Amino acid sequence: MNPVSVRALLVRGMLAGLAAGVLALAVAYLVGEPHVDAAIAFEQAHTHEHAEELVGRSLQSTAGLATGVLVYGVALGGIAALAFCVALGRIGRFGPRATAALLSAGALTAVYIVPFLKYPANPPSVGDPDTIGKRTTLYFLMMALSVLLSIAAVILGRRLAPRLGNWYATVVASAAFVLAVGLAYVFLPAVNEVPADFPATVLWQFRLAALAIQCTLWAGFGLLFGHLAERLLLPRATAERQPDAGARTAATS
Repeated sequence: MNPVSVRALLVRGMLAGLAAGVLALAVAYLVGEPHVDAAIAFEQAHTHEHAEELVGRSLQSTAGLATGVLVYGVALGGIAALAFCVALGRIGRFGPRATAALLSAGALTAVYIVPFLKYPANPPSVGDPDTIGKRTTLYFLMMALSVLLSIAAVILGRRLAPRLGNWYATVVASAAFVLAVGLAYVFLPAVNEVPADFPATVLWQFRLAALAIQCTLWAGFGLLFGHLAERLLLPRATAERQPDAGARTAATS
């Protein structure tokens, strides 16, 4: 892949990340923010000290939320596009769309779902402010371990494929990944700082909303970027597909 293609894919990845960020922003605002408001209301009802906010809640839930999600989406898109350039043709005989879909699914699992299952997202008023540094370190440590173990699993699967075949090599590599992640779950310290009287429904729905935001972001990116990458890398196949679709439509009308 020449530098021009890499640069073009990087731009398309950032654009796809921005578009996916818009979708995730809609989910965050419509699904996530009501649970954040409920958690803040719980916190305000259980404390007599109300710290002065530097940024108002209305600005946080609109412009602040949009800025954070969209910037995150663009950065994610750029990094994922570079990873796509490395993965294309090296993880199997997959085209651009399939590679983008596999990359998005793998990144969602390694970067978010695996750390999430050990250290799930918490709404405001959950967690001791004095331990925020420790909790952040543990979360990013789990994320780094998950990414490294995912890469190791891919390498293991590729090396076992000539002897076991693709199916059994994938099964063995996946089992090794699950086992290693399970050991990490066991040895890393647990964090449980949810107040005893915090509404369980609010906590559960907030975590589901956080998961839905990430799934929307990665799924949207995988589909959009896969389409853009295929149009760039396989323009002839894309052009041939469109007349065929037009012919079928004319034949049925």
